[in-house]
Amino acid sequence: MQRVKMLGKDNTIINIHHAHNKIDRRLIVAVVVLVVFGLVMIYSASSYVAGEQYDNKFFYVINQSIAAFIGIGGLIFCTYLDYHKLQKLSIPIILLSIVLLIVVLIPGVGIDAYGARRWINLGVMTLQASEPAKFGLIIFIASYMAKYHKRMTTRIGWLPILGVSGIVCLLIMMQPNLSITVCVVLLTILMLFVGGVKLKYFVVLSLPIVALVPILIIIEPYRFDRLIAFLDPWANPLDEGFQLIQSLYALGSGGMFGLGIFNSRQKFLFLPFAESDFIFSIIGEELGWVGSIAVLCLYAYIVVRAIKIAISARDRFGAYLAAGIAGIIAIQTLVNIAVVTGSIPPTGLPLPFISHGGSSLMVFLASIGILLNIKKQSHMASAIVLPSSTSSFIDNSVVQKNLIELQKIT
Repeated sequence: MQRVKMLGKDNTIINIHHAHNKIDRRLIVAVVVLVVFGLVMIYSASSYVAGEQYDNKFFYVINQSIAAFIGIGGLIFCTYLDYHKLQKLSIPIILLSIVLLIVVLIPGVGIDAYGARRWINLGVMTLQASEPAKFGLIIFIASYMAKYHKRMTTRIGWLPILGVSGIVCLLIMMQPNLSITVCVVLLTILMLFVGGVKLKYFVVLSLPIVALVPILIIIEPYRFDRLIAFLDPWANPLDEGFQLIQSLYALGSGGMFGLGIFNSRQKFLFLPFAESDFIFSIIGEELGWVGSIAVLCLYAYIVVRAIKIAISARDRFGAYLAAGIAGIIAIQTLVNIAVVTGSIPPTGLPLPFISHGGSSLMVFLASIGILLNIKKQSHMASAIVLPSSTSSFIDNSVVQKNLIELQKIT
């Protein structure tokens, strides 16, 4: 490795490290392990249902394998695609994301299933529009904060982000898809926090969000029913409380070490959506507490690797982009597990890299490719500005103040 010291703007010292392109192999291995593990668990959870419905017990596994193959292609492509091109295309990307969310609402184009219209029929496959929209929003927010980072600490500098995120949330709610909407809201808040928005503005922002929650519950009666089922699932065990009860049965019967791989009992038409939104329940049933914790540790490892990539990124856009990807993986994982364990009201949300769902798997794999490219470029040329005590472009001073304020509150 060759190190060159240069004099930058304002007489700051910049150390430029020249190194061979370095791929984060540990991150790749962790993700591949999750994807392969997901294929095994999808087969275990869906083989009986697929055999009954499609006369092919490999139906769901084959679909997921095709998505995994395409997703790996996307991962490789994004690994060697300069992520700065995404910054230049951030406006077209977010506009395309919004267009897809509008198209899915068009009768005859959007596919109706289980009382929602969330998928676009592409002929050979279907696309869940909200999945690429999440990452389109991450790219837009990261690009905006990188370009206007000095505005993020002002009162109105971050409002354009809030406006675009609000449009995305509104369109997703019209499908309706409350779970993805919640993830987008949490993602936006997290990225604004990383971007340096002051904590007092989050308090102001939280007021209309809190006021909106009861309204969203009232306008859709099924949400109120789900809330009641969450509070007392045994009050209506054969209707709204059925899925949560069966999920808890699966997790409880797994015990410490589980019933053994492929030995789930709940997959025999007891637990709805066992191969997708509630696959973690099957994991707990077959692999027990130990297996479940191992899976969570693997997710934690991936998120930590992504955070390290954000910290060592060569520029603000790379730092914010990696932080956003780390955030959506963590948020979606935690929300999914909170649902299947009865910690929050039931809502449909896939477990990243594992649950059956081609759109989700493909975009998450592509996002890992973006992380790998950011990591690779940080090794090619990483800038450390002195006398600042940080090597990250994330606005640490404001973030640290926010953390101190949070500690005082808690």
